[in-house]
Amino acid sequence: MYTDERRRIILATVAVNGSVSVTDLARITHCSEITIRRDLRVLVDLNLVRRQRGGASALRGAMDEPTYLDKSRVSHSEKAQIAREAATLVKDGDAIMMCAGTTTEQLAVHLVRRRLVVVTNSTLVAEALANARDVEVFMLGGLLRGSIHAVVGGEAERALASLRFETVFMSGNGLTAEHGLSTPNLHVASIDRAAVRVANRVVVLADRTKIGQSSLVQTVPTDRIDLLVTDAGAPVDQVESLRGAGVEVRLAAQRS
Repeated sequence: MYTDERRRIILATVAVNGSVSVTDLARITHCSEITIRRDLRVLVDLNLVRRQRGGASALRGAMDEPTYLDKSRVSHSEKAQIAREAATLVKDGDAIMMCAGTTTEQLAVHLVRRRLVVVTNSTLVAEALANARDVEVFMLGGLLRGSIHAVVGGEAERALASLRFETVFMSGNGLTAEHGLSTPNLHVASIDRAAVRVANRVVVLADRTKIGQSSLVQTVPTDRIDLLVTDAGAPVDQVESLRGAGVEVRLAAQRS
């Protein structure tokens, strides 16, 4: 991996997670911790990240949410693997909810030829399914958060309260066995919780960079998560902790 590409991945990963350890960055970029420490020194000198003990943190407040662009730069191939695996969980005739996120956007692409009812607060999910002949899309109304292409707020939550669906597919900024799924934004957490209340099954789509991380606001407690779909690079200890907490875990296979 070229230096510029590696540093772009480091910046995007820190932006999405808020803070990341040197060990995790080395695992994500498939390089040595010595190389990561050297990269971090350069990025700190450029005032792009803040160095902290054992890793680096973003130059933003705890409530600042990473943008769609930040998220789209991280783990693109892993998200594609997760989306393909998640599509196998959907049966023709299902009514499902797809919350906002770069991985749920990729999942939508795999569902365009299915016969479904899809509820979503994501403008990108809705756009991906707009021309799908047999997919009926229910787009929630409310306050648009342009940075993440998602609708939030009381109107959207009240609309959800009158609905029922089989499965909700959602992502987040962090997932641990201790704290469940989390996000830095209160409004995003609120609408995701509203979706969970009216779903029979909760499926979390989270790539390796999110497993073992924890953000400011809990979205879904661990005991309410039925299934996690992640990639094979997810930390083994964290995956086992989630399984021990009762979460079924599927590791998406890399397509050859």
